[in-house]
Amino acid sequence: MEHRVVVTGMGIWSCLGQNLDEVRDSLYNGKSGIIFSQERKDAGFRSSLCANIPKPDLKPFVSRNMRQFMPEEAQYAYMATKQALENAGIDQDFIDSNEVGIIYGNDSVAEATMNALDKFRQFGSTSACGSGAIFQSMNSTVTMNLACIFKLRGINLTASAACASGSQSIGMASLLIRNGMQDCIICGGAQEANMYSVASFDAIQAFSTREDEPTKACRPFDRDRDGLVPGGGAATVVLESYEHAVKRGAHIIAEIVSWGFSGNGDHISTPNVTGPSRSLELCLLNGGIQTRQIGYINAHATSSHAGDGREALAIAKIFGDYKAPVTSTKSQTGHEMWMAGASEIIYSILMMKNGFIAGNINFENPDEDTACIKVVPETIEQHFDMFLSNSFGFGGTNSSLIVRNM
Repeated sequence: MEHRVVVTGMGIWSCLGQNLDEVRDSLYNGKSGIIFSQERKDAGFRSSLCANIPKPDLKPFVSRNMRQFMPEEAQYAYMATKQALENAGIDQDFIDSNEVGIIYGNDSVAEATMNALDKFRQFGSTSACGSGAIFQSMNSTVTMNLACIFKLRGINLTASAACASGSQSIGMASLLIRNGMQDCIICGGAQEANMYSVASFDAIQAFSTREDEPTKACRPFDRDRDGLVPGGGAATVVLESYEHAVKRGAHIIAEIVSWGFSGNGDHISTPNVTGPSRSLELCLLNGGIQTRQIGYINAHATSSHAGDGREALAIAKIFGDYKAPVTSTKSQTGHEMWMAGASEIIYSILMMKNGFIAGNINFENPDEDTACIKVVPETIEQHFDMFLSNSFGFGGTNSSLIVRNM
């Protein structure tokens, strides 16, 4: 027996806001979270643009002993998860008496690793790394910390799939619930926002250099796009089987209808059309969904020349004559990387629940490739009951999710 998979809780820590209401309003008003960072310019970055993400204060919630194990992204993830559990009506008593799992997307812990190794080299002793270093520097730091803090006893797994990590975590969690292996899983994605985590991206000239106009720098699908802008934070969704949610009287927000995935089997950084189009095709096929049922597409589009063009061609290939509205919320947030696949599910659900599509800000002119899809440049009032969200990453890892309103 297959179980329906539903979303019962959401939480977020983003450059657009640190709660759902703030983020909804920022989306609607076309607010950009991108700033100029003098710190990065002084440090030697080619591009000093980044998302503005406040650091949370965990002291009222997490013991000092546990905080020493938590790098930046785990702190963001804690705040997002705390919100999501409250939003879902799940308290510690419920977690203690039920098997709740966690699958979270994360693919780097650059700053924590660097700090520990710098201390080792500076003092010539491994003891200088500190007792919390190993737990801060592992890719699984988010899941290991949150599982211990919230005392989770279900599946405990990190999805490490480049910029598809957040989406893959939701897809994998939905698969386990659909097949009856778990009833409730916390999932999402986190991205550290420090400059060290993206220095190597800057080195390969991946970032926009439109420093004189930070809020106009990220331009997905636009003819004059010149690179992405790095973001970060964390986003958490609580997934349950429909039966489990109804039994406990949960408010059901949306349903995860389908998951599609693929690999490009090609270049490590340059995307193709075949891989993304296969992810889209499988997502529709696995859910038994027709293209015209999709009321909105939240694109992966990061504002890179090749990536945006190939995604546009993939969407056009699968959707044909039907021009579903398409936007990339990265135009407002920058590229939230390991977090993006989860945060963009939340952004899209907020739009769906509130009857609007946030504009793809800074989109002024298409190019030869991106002209084949219907990019919405400004916020429009529009009802839709189903959307598709794409996430594609280095190494050719592709993930697509379809979500229905409830």
